[in-house]
Amino acid sequence: MNVKNILTNLETKHPGEKEYLQAVHEVLESIESIYNENPQYESAKIIERLVEPDRILTFRVSWVDDEGQVHVNLGYRIQFNNAIGPYKGGIRLHPSVNLSILKFLGFEQTFKNALTTLPLGGAKGGSDFNPKGKSDAEIMRFCQAFMLELWRVIGPNTDVPAGDIGTGGREIGYMYGMYKKLQVENTGVFTGKGLNWGGSLVRPEATGFGATYFTSEMLASNNDSFQGKIVTVSGFGNVAWGVALKVTELGGKVVTISGPDGYIYDEKGLNADKIDYLLALRASNNDIVSPYADEFPEAKFIAGKKPWEVKCDIAMPSATQNELNGEDAAKLIANGVKYVAEVSNMGCTPEAIEALHNAKIPFGPGKAVNAGGVGVSGLEMSQNAMKLNWTTEEVDAKLHQMMSSIHSACIKFGTEDDGYINYAKGANIAGFIKVADAMLDQGIV
Repeated sequence: MNVKNILTNLETKHPGEKEYLQAVHEVLESIESIYNENPQYESAKIIERLVEPDRILTFRVSWVDDEGQVHVNLGYRIQFNNAIGPYKGGIRLHPSVNLSILKFLGFEQTFKNALTTLPLGGAKGGSDFNPKGKSDAEIMRFCQAFMLELWRVIGPNTDVPAGDIGTGGREIGYMYGMYKKLQVENTGVFTGKGLNWGGSLVRPEATGFGATYFTSEMLASNNDSFQGKIVTVSGFGNVAWGVALKVTELGGKVVTISGPDGYIYDEKGLNADKIDYLLALRASNNDIVSPYADEFPEAKFIAGKKPWEVKCDIAMPSATQNELNGEDAAKLIANGVKYVAEVSNMGCTPEAIEALHNAKIPFGPGKAVNAGGVGVSGLEMSQNAMKLNWTTEEVDAKLHQMMSSIHSACIKFGTEDDGYINYAKGANIAGFIKVADAMLDQGIV
């Protein structure tokens, strides 16, 4: 495999899709050696097949607002790879949604789902619709219109969507309600459902909890723990909420959260009351965090900046792609950061990752660190199929074991000659081997 030639060809075919090309580049660099050691992959053109989605669905979504005005948005579903199971991945509703972002997310999802050891393929979908500032009725009409276009190509054994940025329990409820009406059946086609109609306990917290469990394994591999550690976190949605809850429970102190307006530095750390306030704040405004400092005067609001300038032991970017760049990584390293766990999908730029690796800072990549979300989605699918519900303790134990298993896979394939664990390389190789071998077994399809 010649990584440069493959990327050049992809850039020619898909010009301007920078996020997608970045994700492919990161994986191909990691797996190059093991790919070239296995000529069966080359003869079956596994890479050429793996980097292109099975199919891309693009459709118009027309809906009517409360004033009777017609709006038109674009909808997408990227069914990337189903070699090891039905397509699985979230639906993102955000103005930034485009083909490049969804292809990168679907590509990453393929490897992330493989790491969970569950039989799940990779997919992603969404729309450039912005739910912020919309009434419940407007969101319902959009979601129903979106599902009118999507329902024919999804199903519990075909493609199982879930939530993502802009798509929470409310949006999933509206989409599933329309799907159920059109399909005339009640199945587990969505995950992240309400607890009283098929949802799983621990699902809202799963990504944050799982990320913390993975990071805890990273710490333990260095005879360390969260006890007494200062942790910086970005974002303040469900993911950051789950991280803050579990880190605090394990003895760490989360001192930052962030939004588009800047970040909060709370030296005393987040606690249950402050986290509850954050959830209420998130539900009532456009993601700005500055009101936190008014509610808790001991905290400081720093406008227009990111939390990576704060001295910490552990940094956990939990907002969006490429939120931590090379300059941010240099600040973290200079301030003595000991671990970085990428909770958001591709939350660090290539320059940031290179700086962390050069400094021998243990770095957990998003496809491993945040796999707990889709992992519990897979558990929700199992519960739906068996028509039962597991307890919080049962789901949490399965999640904890899953993250430990993912960490072990990263250790197996990512330990370098000098003993440094390249978690990104380990995660990419472990995920790739599972998907590639399944593709080989199933022939050229």
